[in-house]
Amino acid sequence: MSSVLGVSGVCVLTSWANRLNRTKILGDFKILCTSALVSTDSSAEFPDRASMMEVRLQAQEDEITLLKSSLADALRRIHLHDQLLPLLKQQLIAGGGQDRVPLPRRVQSLHLEDALLSGQSVQGIRAKLYRIPGMEEEEQEEDEEGRGEQEKDLGWTPSVEEPIQPTTIRSLQKEDFQDRSCSPEETCAALASVRTSDQNLIFLCCVCFPEQSIKMFIRGRPITMYIPSNIQNYEDLKMEPPSERLQLDWVYGYRGRDCRANLYFLPTGEAVYFIACVVVLYHINNCTQRHYRKHTDCVRCLTLHPDKVRVASGQTAGVDKDGKPLQPCVHIWDSVTLVTLQQIGLGTFQRGVGSVAFSFADSGAFLCVIDDSNEHMLSVWDCNKGTKHAEVKSTNEAVFAVEFNPIDSTNIITCGKSHVYFWTLSAGQFTKKQGIFGKYKKPKFIQCFVFSLTGDVLTGDSEGNILTWGKSAADIKTLGKGAKETFQIMRQTRAHEGSVFTLCTLQGGALLSGGGKDRKIIRWSADLAPERECEIPEKFGAVRTIADMNGKELLVGTTRNAILRGTFSNGFVAIVQGHVDEMWGLATHPSQNIFLTCGHDRQVCLWNTEEHKLDWCIILEEYGLCAGFCPNGSVVSVGLSSGRWVVLDLLTREVVSESIDGNEQLSVMRYSPDGSFLAVGSHDNFIYIYNVTESGRRYIRFGKCNGHSSFITHLDWSKDGKYIMSNSGDYEILYWDIAAGCKLLRNRFESKDREWASYTCVLGFHVMGVWLEGSDGTDINALCRSHSERVVAVADDFCKVHLFQYPCPKPKAPSHKYDGHGSHVTNVCFTHSDSHLLSIGGKDTCIFQWKVIGGEVGESKERLASASSTSTSSPEPEICAVLYVDEMHIPQLCPGPGNRLENSISAVGPSN
Repeated sequence: MSSVLGVSGVCVLTSWANRLNRTKILGDFKILCTSALVSTDSSAEFPDRASMMEVRLQAQEDEITLLKSSLADALRRIHLHDQLLPLLKQQLIAGGGQDRVPLPRRVQSLHLEDALLSGQSVQGIRAKLYRIPGMEEEEQEEDEEGRGEQEKDLGWTPSVEEPIQPTTIRSLQKEDFQDRSCSPEETCAALASVRTSDQNLIFLCCVCFPEQSIKMFIRGRPITMYIPSNIQNYEDLKMEPPSERLQLDWVYGYRGRDCRANLYFLPTGEAVYFIACVVVLYHINNCTQRHYRKHTDCVRCLTLHPDKVRVASGQTAGVDKDGKPLQPCVHIWDSVTLVTLQQIGLGTFQRGVGSVAFSFADSGAFLCVIDDSNEHMLSVWDCNKGTKHAEVKSTNEAVFAVEFNPIDSTNIITCGKSHVYFWTLSAGQFTKKQGIFGKYKKPKFIQCFVFSLTGDVLTGDSEGNILTWGKSAADIKTLGKGAKETFQIMRQTRAHEGSVFTLCTLQGGALLSGGGKDRKIIRWSADLAPERECEIPEKFGAVRTIADMNGKELLVGTTRNAILRGTFSNGFVAIVQGHVDEMWGLATHPSQNIFLTCGHDRQVCLWNTEEHKLDWCIILEEYGLCAGFCPNGSVVSVGLSSGRWVVLDLLTREVVSESIDGNEQLSVMRYSPDGSFLAVGSHDNFIYIYNVTESGRRYIRFGKCNGHSSFITHLDWSKDGKYIMSNSGDYEILYWDIAAGCKLLRNRFESKDREWASYTCVLGFHVMGVWLEGSDGTDINALCRSHSERVVAVADDFCKVHLFQYPCPKPKAPSHKYDGHGSHVTNVCFTHSDSHLLSIGGKDTCIFQWKVIGGEVGESKERLASASSTSTSSPEPEICAVLYVDEMHIPQLCPGPGNRLENSISAVGPSN
């Protein structure tokens, strides 16, 4: 057995390491250094050469780290099997015995020659074994010589392998083994004779011992999963999508930190705004939400049609799963029926859509769009036909807003960094005139503008001024007969300290302005005399946009992603709140309909899933990355970025306990089922265990789990609270006996039947099917099994939430997929009753609350048992199913309870 592991583990991994050390790293480093010297003379052509060098060097360092970790894992396994080798040899040689499971004689006598094609020699095949380009010939001969001697001792373990090539590997599907009555020798011969001409195919056949196992490979690292005892026919397990489905119930958050003019009030009593890929219609009085979800990436801009029914929303380009750019577009849709009426500009815009505006003078017949390309293309479209009417390059500077003149649709105004442009559209052609600042100081940014009732243009700028622009007659005396009329500043009004972020006109000609630094909302008369003002609380940030609610109340969007409702007299209260930076921490209460989130904005927020509101929020000194509720529900622990963690009382919001473990960020906080222990997973590769007393208010260090070679990513407790299963950044699964003093369980086979109180580890037999072919090991950020153990939800790097049946131990398991997030989904968690699923986004800063619908009670706990059989025939070697996630694909021949080939071999190539 050690020879098999030595060949497949040590030889291949050592060869890879030598190859990297001797050729790839040195060669690439020389190339990169040469390229760096060349790039000094061609910096314009290669502006980011240095960053490319850093990325490539980091990728090589990561690969070396994984190879070293894989080599260490192989050596550990060899040591374990060396201890069993004498007993195994004794069983094989004895030829009898009542308590052993004998291998058939034809398997015991199986030699390498049996797997060769006619005309091939043993020496010829052995010369090809493990030959990797770039290796020294002498080292290869030594490795092959040692392996040949080991094969002579254990002749029943043949292995045939073609050279490793970093290209796509052809799949061997189940139909290659339709004849399940073939003998093991015939199977090996068939595997060896599948092909010899294609140098890209690699396979290794091994005979294992009766305990069934499955291997999956992530970035070349083998991960062994042991099949639980109650599964005797793994192949008969049926993978189907779960009967449960998800329905978007509520969206927490608003995108105000970097977007403008994205809040409107509809005649239906709904506020319309967006976050991530969803446009939200929130009925303010009824506290209900509807969602427009036709966008494929983050929504960037929004405008309301003059009929107050149609809405236009533009999205960014984004990328798909393979990194290819998607095409941005504008959707025109009905706010009553949520039906898409027109899709504008698909394939025309670059990078994304920055600003949109409907025309007014012709009842909204045209739509003006500015994209996010370098030239910020300005285009006008026919709303009914979806055709482009005109297009022109606007400017290389940032553009913040665009609007049609409300009384003349041939006039368009744009503003942005250091400019105000007045456009005239005639016969499909644009002419541009730039606003003249004259004697007035030119501001760095023109943030916003509106049209007054007199036809003048009012702009708000970064200097805190409101500028009134008017049309001046041509100065013939100074410029001559060819002089043309110009747009100049007629008046300057000091409005705010800091920027004027938004302007809003009211019925009767009054004007509202929103300030940045001073956070004030000021009401101005028609002649720009200040009438009233108020200041919004500092915790909500600056004023980003203002919407009028029928002249009675105001809606205010802020830069800290909140929407406020109120009046000058009564003040403003928040009706929508959210995080303002990336989130990672998510935990649901064990018995109440509340959940907690934390992220890089240093906020810790407690939310109510029934009332859809924020119960409370506190600001910590450091940002939080993980959280966990104590089973008694009275306290919650939050892990921070520096290795420090705090315990908060839910009622008083006070810190009742705090501690520090190491100096690196924490990634997991998990209480044992009875609440007597707390496990803290850290990026320093350790799991710290604490005794918990006084209802979660006192913590005493119990021990430390030391054995992982990379940072801790996920962990779960067993139902009896004695064991822990953990995952690490190098795709390792380890098991720990906490009751025995945080002891590492070397024999992972003993943990195959253990039941787990929760299942959040992304690597494990029961969730192996959630990994897609071609994944790189970081594509799944989190998963969570429901409390009923019926389904498992998955958060991935491609803005998707998946719902699988539980368990899903077979490759290519089907699932329900749900979009809406505009960034990587960082975490998912079910509520205590499994009635809802929570998912949080990364950079999109939004929280989705999904309602779990469908499903039948008591359906899924019997899935494993129903697939089990009672076969007791003598075991014969069979092909175990293997899941391949990246380049190194090695199917395994192993014995099982049946006397036929139970599974097929599947191999897939690199994702790139």
